[in-house]
Order: sequence, then C-alpha cells, then structure tokens
Amino acid sequence: MVAQSASKELPAAGTPRFATLAAHRLWLIDNARALFDFFQRPSFNPAGGFFSLDENARPLPPKPGHKGANRHVHETSRMVHAFAIAHLMGLPGADRIVDHGLAFLWERMRDGEHGGYFWAVDDEKPTDPTKQAYGHAFVMLAASSAMCVGHPDAPRLLADVTQVIEDKFWDKAAGATTEEYNPDWSPIGTYRGQNSNMHLTEALMAAFEATGERGYLDKAESIASLIIDRHARNENWRVAEHFTVTWDVDRAYRGDPMFRPSGTTPGHALEWSRLLVQLWELGGRRKTWMIEAAAELFRKTTSIGWDRKLGGFYYTLDWSDRPDQTDRYWWPCAEGIGAAAALASVDADPSYEEWYRRIWSFLARHVIDKTHGWQPELDSALNPVSRVFEGRPDIYHAVQACLIPLFPADGGLTRQLKRNGLKL
Repeated sequence: MVAQSASKELPAAGTPRFATLAAHRLWLIDNARALFDFFQRPSFNPAGGFFSLDENARPLPPKPGHKGANRHVHETSRMVHAFAIAHLMGLPGADRIVDHGLAFLWERMRDGEHGGYFWAVDDEKPTDPTKQAYGHAFVMLAASSAMCVGHPDAPRLLADVTQVIEDKFWDKAAGATTEEYNPDWSPIGTYRGQNSNMHLTEALMAAFEATGERGYLDKAESIASLIIDRHARNENWRVAEHFTVTWDVDRAYRGDPMFRPSGTTPGHALEWSRLLVQLWELGGRRKTWMIEAAAELFRKTTSIGWDRKLGGFYYTLDWSDRPDQTDRYWWPCAEGIGAAAALASVDADPSYEEWYRRIWSFLARHVIDKTHGWQPELDSALNPVSRVFEGRPDIYHAVQACLIPLFPADGGLTRQLKRNGLKL
C-alpha cells in the first residue's frame, strides 16, 4: 500500500508500473468512458454549443439577464477536443459532439466583423465580446484535434485561428502571446499571463502534430523557454503566473480566483512538467533543458504543494511556499497524474510511480463519482464545496488523466490514438 503522506514508500524493485497492467488500463478506460457517458447526451444544447451540467447531469439554469445558456469559448473547444478523443477511441455518437461544437465555434463564437473569437455568448448575442489568448489557444486545440479525426471544417478553423494568433496576439520580440483585447482589437491593459501561454504551448504542439508545420513547434519552444527555462528556473522551479508588459514577474498581482489567482499554482507546474516531456520528445530530444526542467518542476511541486496530512494539492501557495488557497481542486491532481506518467515513461526513477499511485488513490477516495461526475472542489478538510466551480466542470482535465498513462509521452492523445489505436 502507498501511504497518504508524501514519505518515501517506493514500489518494490521490479514492481511493474500500474500503467503496464491490463487491469489498471481497463480501470482507466472505464473511468474515461464514464466521463464521456456523463457529458455526451446531457451537454448537447439544441440551440448550439453545450450546456454546463450539475451533479445529476442536468443543464444549469441560465444566469439572470442571459438569453439561454451562457457558453464560453474554452469550454466549447474543450468539448470538441475531448470528443475527438472519444471518436478516435471508437465511442459511438462522439462525432456528433465534434460536429456540433465546430459549427458553434465558427458560426456563433467567431467575430465575423473584426475577426477572432468572443469569450462568451448566449443564444442571441456575445455576453463577453472580449478576445482572450486563453480562449484562442483552446480554439486551436479543438481545430487540431478535429483535424485528427478528419472533420472537413477543421482545416478552415485551424487556418483562421492560426492567423488571428499570429496577427493579433503573438509578440515576436518576447516569443510569447499577449493577453486580451476589446472586440475591435484595442488592447485591454498590459497584463501578461503564464496560463494562456501554457495552454497555447499545448495547442501549438497539437497543431504541429496535426499538420507537420514546424512553425507551430517553434512557437511552443519559444514560450517554454521564456516561462520555464528563464523564469521558473530563476524562481527555483516555481512557475510565476503573472507578468508585467516587459515580462518581469509581478508578485503583487491579485486577480480572478479561477484564471488568475495570486502566488503560485502547483497544478500549473505539474501541467508544464507533462507538456515539457512531450515538447522534448517532439523536438527530437535535442533540448535537454526541457527534460531537466520537467523533473525539477515535478520534484519541487510535490515537495511544497501536497498536503502531507490529508492529501491533495493546495490550489495556490504564496511566494514563501505557504498554502494560500487551501481548497483542493480535481484538476491539479489530474495534471499530477499526467506528469508522473509522462516522466515515468522516460525515467526509471521509482518516485514517479509512487506519486502516480498516491494521486490516483486520493482521487478514488475523494473525487471520482461515476454517477454524479468528478467532484471538482474540496475544502481544506476535504468536504465538497462550490466556491469557485458550479456543478460539474468540463471533462478536459479528468479524461486526459485517465488516458495519458495509456500511451508514450511522444505525442498528444489525438495523435497517439490516430497513429497507434487504443491497446490494453
């Protein structure tokens, strides 16, 4: 057994990794299928896009003042990405979700006048017409994943969002993306953020895998160099979240508790750890700093971000590594699993397997519910709460945690499924 604490209890020498065992692989697939089943039919909004769901898989009621359900561009895009994966797994009906989501992105979320994609719309109009780098990163991910399943509209969407990112968001001098704009592309402030750049790195790798165009990979490597090799290395492998216009770390920044919390966010360091292994592989294992950084980020984050008494990763830490927001969310654990699996696939250090088992054990006890969806938020005593998230958030992080361990770390899930299929 693996203890809940973070003390060293390594698997015995010669013990096979869980991810190589048929029963564990079936368990992972079973949990992924449960997530797809939970979201597939209830999320489908006949008016376009997808409903957000409560714990009983019922659509959440519209917010006051909205004409129908409010849909965010990143949530719509994540559904397309997730169900492209489901389609490549051979799950019937997933293609309908991909088709529905792509149509909504192009017809309703795309700004036909000024270009780009609105942050949020309801049944009739944009409810937040700003243009966010974070949202455009996920449009690129959705388009790339849809290309892997051969959707005829995917190349058009990918070409469009690629041009928007190049023309409106990309800061060539910095080698990273700017952040946010008004509908007419006048800038909103001077904030620069890690989160949007991290997800753009993920999307750029997916676009490279879908097209083979080296320019996507060059941009991904540029972002990683700035955020991780420059800044995280200088911060002793803490990932800074917020920056000034000149890309200096802004330690005093306090913003939105979901997308821009103050301090550092352990889940993002773990996410970067996984992405860096993939980026290192896609680049031919040439840039050795990436695999070094992936390991250092994982070691640092598990040492400071995990609650050694009750388990789970704190949502945020202050700059002295003390817990700031002590609630536990599902997604940092999901990213910890992906990082542990990726590192274990290229490094025999048994601590990665130890952490892989520990994190899954925590999720199995406190988060996973096949009937009511994964519990997204726990308080510091591990009781379910709804402070930031309402209902059941989209399946993006959870389903990737279930499926990433089934494959090598040299490509994203859509690429792996298209190339190799799903094997037990």
